Amino acid sequence: MTHHILILGGTAEARQIAAAINERRDCNVVLSLAGRTETPVAQGVPVRSGGFGGPAGLGAWLRDNAVSLLIDATHPYAARISANAAAAARETGVPLLALRRPGWERVAGDQWREVDDVASAVHALGSSPRRVFLSLGRQEIHAFEAAPQHHYLVRSVDPVEPPLAVPQAEMLLARGPFEASAELALLRRHGIDAVVTKNSGGTATYGKIAAARALGIEVVMIRRPKLPDVPSACTVQELLDAVSHRLGPV
Repeated sequence: MTHHILILGGTAEARQIAAAINERRDCNVVLSLAGRTETPVAQGVPVRSGGFGGPAGLGAWLRDNAVSLLIDATHPYAARISANAAAAARETGVPLLALRRPGWERVAGDQWREVDDVASAVHALGSSPRRVFLSLGRQEIHAFEAAPQHHYLVRSVDPVEPPLAVPQAEMLLARGPFEASAELALLRRHGIDAVVTKNSGGTATYGKIAAARALGIEVVMIRRPKLPDVPSACTVQELLDAVSHRLGPV
């Protein structure tokens, strides 16, 4: 029997999961990407790019392609995609497993100001000019045009188009992972006194959190959205174990 697996991806973990399941002789794997990154890294398995058209469209795709297992390995802030996956799984009866990467925990020395969304992060920076490092998705950067008094250092995988319309902004194109020592040097070099980021969890981008702690810099941390309560695992290996348990031995 051949198992058809759809993985909703866009994360390094999704690539790892896809590669591991693809090694099974009884599985056909398709990795779905939202298409927001212009130059995604090679995935190693067949890729579908772009949205499905909400839960109904995703459900139709699951049925049309005889999908036997749906895996949600999207970013922790991809709340709409996760909600669509949960709804489509319920409607079609296709089993769903989700990767729920644990968030970062505040430790001694961290100066976090936690907020609920990007608009609140803009407000949290205050009215006095600051030198701000924005480590967010490029779709969210333009919200900071509401606070043009700050100097912004923007890091993104792809260029922010149109450019941020503020008097002082620098663009840095880079793809993680980012080591703490390099992040420390970056914050120092640009005189950063505030970091705005999401609580993505994992090790790939934790370096900026450690660097901010070492320098006594405030981190405006955007809290995670609420995600659907579905069967889930915290690590790639735990999820792969759950897949093996469901599909059985090769």
